[in-house]
Amino acid sequence: MNSVPLGRSTSAVEVTNVSPNGFWLLLGDEELFVPFSEFPWFRDATIAKICEIQRPSPHHLYWPQLDVDLAVESIRNPSRFPLVSRVDA
Repeated sequence: MNSVPLGRSTSAVEVTNVSPNGFWLLLGDEELFVPFSEFPWFRDATIAKICEIQRPSPHHLYWPQLDVDLAVESIRNPSRFPLVSRVDA
């Protein structure tokens, strides 16, 4: 029997749904909504680019094709994080 070594989990973050208003992320057992009104970087992105997401640490998300870095806490509480995008909301 061949043994396959276990590596890092590839399901640390997953996009579960995309709507005209935003998308949902599954982070472990927590699901968060990312509204385009608060995060305009994603508004015109393809679903493929939104779904290519990395989680370098438990509190950090990165979309390499969009060059977007977000703190998980900024999704939980966007009002506590001023928008720094030059994209119009």
